[in-house]
Amino acid sequence: MEYLVNEQIDKLKWTNFVENNVLGSPFQLPEYYELYNSLPGYSADVIAIEESGNIQALCVIVLLKESGLKGYFSRRAIIYGGPVLIKEKDFLLDLLLNIINTNYKRKVIYIETRNLESYNSLKNIFQENKWKYESHLNFHLDCSNLDMALKRMHSTRRRQIRSALKNETYIETAQNISEVQLFYNLLKDLYHIKIKKPLMPWLFFKLFFEKQLGVYLLVKYNNQIIGGIMCPILKNQKIYEWYIVGLDKSFKKQYPSVMATYAAIEFGAKNYYTKFDFMGAGKPNNEYNVRDFKSKFGGELVEYGRFLKIFNPMLYFIGKLGLKFIYIFK
Repeated sequence: MEYLVNEQIDKLKWTNFVENNVLGSPFQLPEYYELYNSLPGYSADVIAIEESGNIQALCVIVLLKESGLKGYFSRRAIIYGGPVLIKEKDFLLDLLLNIINTNYKRKVIYIETRNLESYNSLKNIFQENKWKYESHLNFHLDCSNLDMALKRMHSTRRRQIRSALKNETYIETAQNISEVQLFYNLLKDLYHIKIKKPLMPWLFFKLFFEKQLGVYLLVKYNNQIIGGIMCPILKNQKIYEWYIVGLDKSFKKQYPSVMATYAAIEFGAKNYYTKFDFMGAGKPNNEYNVRDFKSKFGGELVEYGRFLKIFNPMLYFIGKLGLKFIYIFK
């Protein structure tokens, strides 16, 4: 048994391991590791445990921080999707977490998994390594059959989709970088005015398109982009909602946000994917309008949560408080 890092790992073995594992997600693939390492100010590492030349466990760790002075208080690492390992070898998670704890305790303030599949059977191993479990909800939707997906939707959603189509709303895949730029501009306005959280830089969205890591599905009306969704995909299996935007106030009869979500479900069904992952629905005990919006598409509400390892509690508290203040009053 040995562990390998970064360029030591064979990319073909890496891809096959993730794509054929129940815990696999596109965010643990080589392409996403390379994407983050292509962005100024961002980086990613990958750790793999091998036995007899075969990967048994793997984890892509993305390192993030804000620019300037904020950077010192925002040094963090995210494991998007969660670590990937062979089910019958759960003990390897203990080894993987030990490696992570040792290598990152001086690099970041905290590290967090963003689970997209169930890690319930592994919760005790995380907790033994002093990773705290935090409740977090999500929706998974079976998109293998579009007619069935529509039937499971709330009647309001079906009516809105019919109304939007009747009012000449249509969906197209982004064909060029100019359309991606227009989508990004809408998203940037949304994050600045309403969400008030940091948005990935333009280069991130540009490279996602150029490297064909997924699809941009655009909602259009009168040849104008009025909404859209950025969707990573896991080969022949799942489609994900990563970023979504819609000009709902300006185009009330076109329901851009509803149509952007529907676009991903329709794309999944037409391309033989089995699952649409909404990638988050907030904390169970907190009111969350986005969760209410997503719930009406008929998906299954799941709680796969997150695991959090805090290396520096004082800086974690200061950073959380300070960054919240900055984004509220920016």
